[in-house]
Amino acid sequence: MIRVREAVVVEGKYDKITLENVIDGLIIPVNGFSVFNDKERCELLRTLAKNQGVVILTDSDSAGQMIRSYLKKICAGGKITQVYIPALPGKEKRKRRPGKEGLLGVEGMSEAVLAEAFRQSGVSAAPSCQARIPVTKTQLYLLGLSGRDGSHEARTALLSWLKFPTCLSANAFLDLVNSLYGKEEFERLVAAWRQDRDKK
Repeated sequence: MIRVREAVVVEGKYDKITLENVIDGLIIPVNGFSVFNDKERCELLRTLAKNQGVVILTDSDSAGQMIRSYLKKICAGGKITQVYIPALPGKEKRKRRPGKEGLLGVEGMSEAVLAEAFRQSGVSAAPSCQARIPVTKTQLYLLGLSGRDGSHEARTALLSWLKFPTCLSANAFLDLVNSLYGKEEFERLVAAWRQDRDKK
């Protein structure tokens, strides 16, 4: 496993599933071309690029390059690392026929090929990533953000206040929080959000 501090941005959920066997870190699928009209997800990526950096990993076909170019544009001003997979002919196992250009996508790459692509790009965890005390599921529960009546609504309101996508599950929310904040910093953010909310 390669530990990655930056958020890794991929095209779809099957890319994410494949990559989870290779890296330890936050992986965000953008659902292909739908990212062009997903303002919340774009804002999330901008924030991640500025806070911890993003790694862009798309398919090697022309569609993948279009998505890569768009992601680079919306993350401009932040730290961006490009990871490229080789253009290998083939078909993913779950598909009936090859893609338009007959190339394997990220989901069709072997773990060894993906690991080498990351190593060649110099992607690795920063020391500070190890020093943070992570937020746990228990802490989310104690803060009323998971596993309680009204937790979903509270989590949605907090995400909106932070200007992040509001459709994240509790597990995805925890992944996002731990990629950006440590335990103490997150507790301060929640306190500030509640104070701001109570003023209204």
